[in-house]
Amino acid sequence: MPNSAIRAGVDIGGTFTDVVLETPQGRHSTKVLTTYTAPEDAILEGLARVCQQSGTAMEEIGQVIHGTTLATNALIERRGARTAFITTEGFRDVIEMRTESRFEQYDLNLRLPDPLIPRNDRLTLSERVDATGTVLRPLDRADVEALVDTLGNYDSVALGFLHSYLNPAHERLVRDVIAARQPHLSVSLSSDVSPQMREYERFNTTCANAYVKPMMAAYLSRLRDRLAAAGADCPVFLMHSGGGIMSLEDAAQYPVRLVESGPAGGAIFAADIARLYGLDRVLSFDMGGTTAKICLIRAGQPKTARVFEVARSYRFKKGSGMPISIPVIDMVEIGAGGGSLASVNALGQIQVGPESAGSEPGPACYGRGGDRPAVTDADLLLGRLDPDNFADGTIPLHPDASATALETHLAQHTGTDAATAAFGLSEVVDENMANAARVHAVENGEDLAGYTMIAFGGAAPLHAGRLCEKLAIDRLIVPPGAGVGSAIGFLRAPYAFEATRSVYMRLDAFDEAAAATLLTELAGEAETFVRACDATAPIHAETKLYMRYKGQGWEIPVPLPHGSAPSATTLLALFEEAYTTLFGRTVTGLPVEVTVWAVNAATPVDPPATTPAPAASTSAAITRDRRLFSPVDQAMVTAPEVARAALTDGAEVTGPAVITEAETTIIIPAGFNATGRSDGCIDIRKGAPA
Repeated sequence: MPNSAIRAGVDIGGTFTDVVLETPQGRHSTKVLTTYTAPEDAILEGLARVCQQSGTAMEEIGQVIHGTTLATNALIERRGARTAFITTEGFRDVIEMRTESRFEQYDLNLRLPDPLIPRNDRLTLSERVDATGTVLRPLDRADVEALVDTLGNYDSVALGFLHSYLNPAHERLVRDVIAARQPHLSVSLSSDVSPQMREYERFNTTCANAYVKPMMAAYLSRLRDRLAAAGADCPVFLMHSGGGIMSLEDAAQYPVRLVESGPAGGAIFAADIARLYGLDRVLSFDMGGTTAKICLIRAGQPKTARVFEVARSYRFKKGSGMPISIPVIDMVEIGAGGGSLASVNALGQIQVGPESAGSEPGPACYGRGGDRPAVTDADLLLGRLDPDNFADGTIPLHPDASATALETHLAQHTGTDAATAAFGLSEVVDENMANAARVHAVENGEDLAGYTMIAFGGAAPLHAGRLCEKLAIDRLIVPPGAGVGSAIGFLRAPYAFEATRSVYMRLDAFDEAAAATLLTELAGEAETFVRACDATAPIHAETKLYMRYKGQGWEIPVPLPHGSAPSATTLLALFEEAYTTLFGRTVTGLPVEVTVWAVNAATPVDPPATTPAPAASTSAAITRDRRLFSPVDQAMVTAPEVARAALTDGAEVTGPAVITEAETTIIIPAGFNATGRSDGCIDIRKGAPA
């Protein structure tokens, strides 16, 4: 019989599927190789493992919360349904013309990514709604029926008309005709998927939703049936990109909301630790095998945005992908992971990424045929990894292969030896990540001084200490379960949904009644999604407006106290405060307008447990001494190695030092002190012990 106190979090990644089971007796986790042809197979295998570890029957699982990269991979690999896009006459090429901006200004051979929907699958209807929502050219039902009758060979249809976010009547008419004449078709309306201004972003988002919708609906249905057949006949929920949980039915309807669900879970994981320790300013650092992701967390909440990119043709180059206009946790992603490959450019400089060795053949030290140096090869030569105890001893590493790769591809081209090349490679990747963090902070009007870093992911604890040195961050926390952090984050997320709508309203012509009505409608829409997950829990709503000076090309988010009656005077003061924070000053003489209104409804997050002060300081038991490269000394030094289990509450070790566990290794730089905490976190601080 299902037990509501037993919950499972499942994260499908590119290489591994992470499964976490929480029971009243404790938490259990495992990693299973992702089964691409049938992803649910890995989920069931992982659940069987953690149930065996915990002595739990599958029938006792009360809830499964799932995050996946399947929608993202389908967009990147173009493995979606055959999709038609129906739009306003004269606008079929919007998704191909893009914004006409160049993400590489001086690249004469620049190739823009192909649109998701080919031109011969983009169809038009004669209709027009203006920027106020007024119908200028009515849509003729006979025209619609004639077009719909030609759609028999498609699986899915995306509908995106000009200004339909203000007046969706024409999109709904086409939807109704499709339901009557081609009921086999899956349909996505831009006025439902992304009711926001800017037709390029809105059309792309709707096309992406339609493209993956049949595949995701089929997968989610199979998953639910397979879980029930295995005994886990319990509710299944999905983590969405905005950091909340939505029902399986809503996820099948709006699968585009799942494209960043895994990284979002990691940010929620870090935010939970931030609340536990009462930290107001946190830098979340997630580094895996291919990428590193950095997110700002303020007052226990990750920063959010409403547009991001997927399927970039120039990997990690902003502007080269498909914009997706949905609420999303705002993070920066760069090609810096354990498998990122290094080379020497024409200027004789070491560069790292974005190309990755992946898991096959992997870094040279894996001994699986890879002969180019990766970040993991540098970490091995610098003493950060134990060749006999990598991945809990399941993958033996080969230092000689790493040395050969570094010598051949880096040292011979830079006039150094393999050890120096390894340090150079490591410094480049660390500086790349540090620079990304600096830029991300500046773009958000933040100064990283006084921030605490929370690191998770298999490779992050190896590099987080050096990153703190570069960013002048004095405190680093590595939580327990860091290797499966995203799956744990799923279990910490609230049921939540953000409803958005574009309605232009200048403050010098502000309509308080219309604004209040709009916010009430958005709150009702958001709460409906939350109630699909939990019919009785209290709901907390947050309101955010996106505002700008008239004539500007972009907006800034302005939080509004929920429930308060918005007035022009209040909104102007809030906007000027937010604008000053970002840009240092306001602009006089220009009117201010609201462009997008958003209401996020969420169930309460459990208050954090009280974290007691560390117990009396003791010295952690040292396993052995080992050789470790110290950036401060520019040489190999003797450093103590400590098992993470030995860092009990109050136990300390002073850097340089190495802390080992099955999932990762934590490097403590010189001048830092690591202290075990009662909740299993490793609290690392510069200078005096914690």
